[in-house]
Amino acid sequence: MEEDTGGISRRTFLGRSIAAIGALIAAVVGGAGFGYFISPVLRGEGQDEWIDVGAASSFPPGVPTQVEFTHRQREAWVTTERKNSAWILTMDGKNFTVYDPHCTHLGCPYRWNSQTHEFECPCHGGVFSVTGKVLAGPPPRPLDHYPVKVADGRILVQVSALRAAALKAKDSKAQA
Repeated sequence: MEEDTGGISRRTFLGRSIAAIGALIAAVVGGAGFGYFISPVLRGEGQDEWIDVGAASSFPPGVPTQVEFTHRQREAWVTTERKNSAWILTMDGKNFTVYDPHCTHLGCPYRWNSQTHEFECPCHGGVFSVTGKVLAGPPPRPLDHYPVKVADGRILVQVSALRAAALKAKDSKAQA
């Protein structure tokens, strides 16, 4: 008959030790994996991204100039790239307005008519002044414009802010 020494057997000790080491490894790997999958959601990258569209000195005063740029947007694990354009206008070479290139009626692309000095939408006859004000046609509001800032002589626009505002406006119209 075995004598009870009050301790645990070698077999029990090794079994519990292996189980504890396995649990520790699972916690480390699981925690790292969980952190990897949840971190992009918590970071919220790309929401306040400023995009460089050109040197401020390259835009002549009083003449709208169309520029093209690539908008990279990162949402969680997916990065999308979209070619985009905008119309840039300055009257004094210091203050800039950057217009979204879509008509506020149905989103058709408009163009600048240098003879009449107006933006014209070919879809339904929308006409806008150089300042974006509606002059004729069915557009319900002036041209949309991007938030803009000038830093180190470069023009920076914030495309995501306009997209978010447009989606919010569309949602509020749908609920009304």
